[in-house]
Amino acid sequence: MDPSTDNEKKYLFDNPKNIQRVLYGLYSSCVLLFLLDFVIHRHTLHDLEKIWGFYSIYGFVGCVILVLVAKWMRTFLMRPEDYYDKQELSHPTSEQATPASETNSAHPDSKGDNNVDA
Repeated sequence: MDPSTDNEKKYLFDNPKNIQRVLYGLYSSCVLLFLLDFVIHRHTLHDLEKIWGFYSIYGFVGCVILVLVAKWMRTFLMRPEDYYDKQELSHPTSEQATPASETNSAHPDSKGDNNVDA
């Protein structure tokens, strides 16, 4: 047995029983809120809101749609793992960079790219 594993700090969700407790708490709160929908009187604006469990169904459908849209957006937004590790050829390295004194020395009144008074 490795002695280094005995000294590791245990966190709350390292124990699978704690994860199950949180999930059961979430499930029971969802059921309780759904059941309270039958008891509590709501002041509705639209006829759809009068359906029992409307907000539960609406929230579930909204989450499913968000997940599906996110999966679709991933196809064109996702970049490779080494996307930021690649050195871009369009940006010169520090050895190749031209000093600022040489770039604006042609015309004393010319404004450079970094001038904020454009």
